[in-house]
Amino acid sequence: MMVFLSYLSVRAKWRRGLFCAALAFLSSAVAVADEVPAQKVSFVNDVVPVLTKAGCNMGTCHAKAGGGQNGFQLSLLGFEAAEDYESIVREGRGRRLFPLVPEESLLLRKAAGETPHGGGVRLAKDSEGYEIIRRWISEGAAYQRENDPQLQSIEVQPERGVVGMGQQQPLAAIATFSDGSRRDVTPFALFESNSEAMAAVSPEGLVTIQDIPGRVAIMLRYQDKAAIFTAAVPLGAPMENLPPSNNFVDDLVFANLTEIGIPPSPVCDDATFIRRVTLDITGRMPTAEETEAFLASDAPDKRNQLIDRLLRSPGYADFFANKWSSLLKNRRDDASDITANFAFHAWIRDSLLENVSYDQMVRELLAATGTVVANPPVAWYKRVKEPKDQLEDVAQLFLGVRLQCAQCHHHPFERWSQDDYYSLAAFFSQIGRKPTGVRGEDMIFHQRGMATAKNVKTGVALKPAALGDDVGAIPSDQDPRLRLAKWISEPDNPFFAKALVNRYWKHFFKRGLIEPEDDIRDTNPPSNPELLAALEEHFVSSGYDLKELVRVITRSKAYQLSAIPNQYNLVDEQNYSRYYPRRMQAEVMLDSVNDLTGSPTEFANLPSGTRAIALPDNSYNKSSLFLRVFGRPDNASVCECERVQSSSLAQSLHLINSSEIKTKLGAAKGRAAELAKSEAPPEEKIKQIYRVAYSRDPNPEEMQIALEYLQQIPNDANGNPLAPAAAAHQNFQDLIWAVMNSKEFLFNH
Repeated sequence: MMVFLSYLSVRAKWRRGLFCAALAFLSSAVAVADEVPAQKVSFVNDVVPVLTKAGCNMGTCHAKAGGGQNGFQLSLLGFEAAEDYESIVREGRGRRLFPLVPEESLLLRKAAGETPHGGGVRLAKDSEGYEIIRRWISEGAAYQRENDPQLQSIEVQPERGVVGMGQQQPLAAIATFSDGSRRDVTPFALFESNSEAMAAVSPEGLVTIQDIPGRVAIMLRYQDKAAIFTAAVPLGAPMENLPPSNNFVDDLVFANLTEIGIPPSPVCDDATFIRRVTLDITGRMPTAEETEAFLASDAPDKRNQLIDRLLRSPGYADFFANKWSSLLKNRRDDASDITANFAFHAWIRDSLLENVSYDQMVRELLAATGTVVANPPVAWYKRVKEPKDQLEDVAQLFLGVRLQCAQCHHHPFERWSQDDYYSLAAFFSQIGRKPTGVRGEDMIFHQRGMATAKNVKTGVALKPAALGDDVGAIPSDQDPRLRLAKWISEPDNPFFAKALVNRYWKHFFKRGLIEPEDDIRDTNPPSNPELLAALEEHFVSSGYDLKELVRVITRSKAYQLSAIPNQYNLVDEQNYSRYYPRRMQAEVMLDSVNDLTGSPTEFANLPSGTRAIALPDNSYNKSSLFLRVFGRPDNASVCECERVQSSSLAQSLHLINSSEIKTKLGAAKGRAAELAKSEAPPEEKIKQIYRVAYSRDPNPEEMQIALEYLQQIPNDANGNPLAPAAAAHQNFQDLIWAVMNSKEFLFNH
């Protein structure tokens, strides 16, 4: 009954509104002709931004996948305004708007909390946003008028600034439209900080700087355009005793540190450097002999000589082949994969060892045809079979662009649309497969025909296009992947070189200049844009030389800084004022444990002595609890985040008390057994352990503690003292175990 009475009330208002509208129409007919009407509200330029600012078209509300909220569906962040108009005006039997009495529109009553609404009050009745939507409804709720200008660009004012800790900076959003007009749209722009710990931003665009120095970015979004405000947050400490620069990397790192006033730590000592750079380039610890020779050398360029020697070694190829094999999904799901996996891994390793240019490697991969035996890069197409997976992996891995979102809707943080997504998929639309005589293996070839991919939403068949770039017409007899490979490796490609240098920078510095390393976009700016641009230019000018990139990074004083913080840079996490320690990855740690204990791990179907970093695929994770516990990836993703680098209780327990570690420590031919039998002085034996584990000699206190421990006689299980030989073996096991479980051993620093 109450519903019926409410309906009668609305109908009465409708009749009164109709009468008033008729009077208004008659009055307007005799109105003064030269009176200038007020600019009418635009659905695209005014209403959609109001809904976006209110959060109505977020993924947790009416833009939620699967039908929005309670049947009311909006596009994510209003990127599909025409669809939103249909949903608001025409769907739901038109009940969401009441043009004759706009205030009674369900759209406004829900938003203002006058009708029960799961999202609560989103627009107060006295707010500017409420009034904009009310006016739009009263003016006829049109979608677009002939004179409606289109948004051309958005800018933030100011674009850059130096803002002290604890200070505030108001931002303004200025929109420029196709008719040349400019408008302050700050109240309806979205603001987001890329680091809440460094700076918070209010919905009104007021930035509040926290107490962490460095650089922070605030993203501003209005409609489908975005702009970035970047702030330098200075610490203002005195900049004294800067290390002399070795190359342009140092020039730009130290210039940034000088601007924000964060003094760097000093350059690390030789013992630290040889361990660090050997782990980072070859994935192994230096041998005791290598350490002794390096520390004894007085050559002024011995660090550069060491870097060059490591880059020439097979260990470099093994370690980086391990990295790329994982990212390229060299995964074994059944026994039939073994031929392809071994061949693909060997191709990657050999290419790195021979220093094949990076662009050449990528071209060989993308345009691979034939069989795995004849052309190993074909193995990538064995694992990545669908065009959507191929385009997403290529974009993320080689361009640093995450396109997954654009499959279903406009990318929420970027300019990529569904057309961009399917135009890139079109490059892979003509891949043909033909079974070979080998089970599970296909021959890859190009099928003649025009390459297209259908946008599943619009039904339009799109021709190949590379992220907005026109690659020209592709004849039906030409493999479109060749055109894609050519576009990717062009020197002026804005993504290719940048994605690689950023990925390698993270490999050596723990944190990318853009973080995450494979999420390059305008709304995710680098912490040091000048450095990223210089690295990119150097990489392109070198002919995409991967070894040269490693060389220029590791020769820099920035890379060679100590990991020990000074009184000013302890909280620095993005400016590289010191070396950021990181835990060894699973394969490197297993090899290091093997080297320290003198007891190697044997792997099935591989030669004795094969190191964990040289494993060709993910299948060995199943047989090695160590690799699983410490997070070796399963090669299922192109994201490096698949590799687990965080610590866990399971890892600690494995190192402390697992049967695997006990077996290695107690091996009859292991290091503990050999040291127990050796006639060398105990001091030399202790030095050997420290040089293998830490690439340094023990300090006096460590030496004294170790000597005192080695003199003790432990008891057996029955409480009886062990025989001297057994006691010595047990004591050396304990000493190696203690060293193995130290942070200094487990981390690269």
